[in-house]
Amino acid sequence: MRRKLVIGNWKMNGSLAANSVLLRGIAAGPANQNVTTAVCAPAPYLAQCQAELAGTAIAWGGQDVSAYAAGAYTGEVAASMLQDFGCRYVLVGHSERRAYHHETNELVAQKARAALDAGLTPVVCVGETLAEREAGRTNVVVCAQLQAVLDVLENPALEKLVLAYEPVWAIGTGRTATPALAQELHAALRKQVAVRSESAAATIAILYGGSMKPENAKDLLAQRDIDGGLIGGAALKAKDFLAITGAANEAANETAN
Repeated sequence: MRRKLVIGNWKMNGSLAANSVLLRGIAAGPANQNVTTAVCAPAPYLAQCQAELAGTAIAWGGQDVSAYAAGAYTGEVAASMLQDFGCRYVLVGHSERRAYHHETNELVAQKARAALDAGLTPVVCVGETLAEREAGRTNVVVCAQLQAVLDVLENPALEKLVLAYEPVWAIGTGRTATPALAQELHAALRKQVAVRSESAAATIAILYGGSMKPENAKDLLAQRDIDGGLIGGAALKAKDFLAITGAANEAANETAN
């Protein structure tokens, strides 16, 4: 059984005061034995996450990482810097980075490799826009995004990846892929990984990242190839985030039985 994984992506939100309330609220939630929980915060707040979450079962991580280890790259954050603040995860290739910062598939692949080299777990995000879906290019686009990462990694490293399918048309829009549609894409991603490594395909966590919220989490997480969620807006409210982690725990228990 693959362990469920729920990661909150705060995006560019937060303040010291608001973060403290949120983190303490999440940390006070019930223990979910079959779920790994993490938050990915803006870089200035990683020290706060480390201070608030140290000693809890909740992990934390960054929202982006440089492809370079060090040097004259003003504004960039190296993987070793994230490590200094106890990060376990880092988001790579989020749709907003691809759209607003024009990150290519190749750059995303380099960032994933840099994270792995530093001992971090990259959460590699893939997904299609509404225009790409309506043009019937979903599989072509998503598979190309994943393949760029597979091409630069050796087989043992594949088992250390986390994937997140985030249909761009469902992020922050209130629209959500149906459980069946999301399952279809997750299964396709797992099949693509299996071409390189069946063991990696069997163990890799593939998260759904398109407006998962308490109301739809149970149905999405019940799907065979959906191993958790990359949560946006709902991650900013402890009650909602805990409801999703609870749904993940319930789904994991049902699978085990």
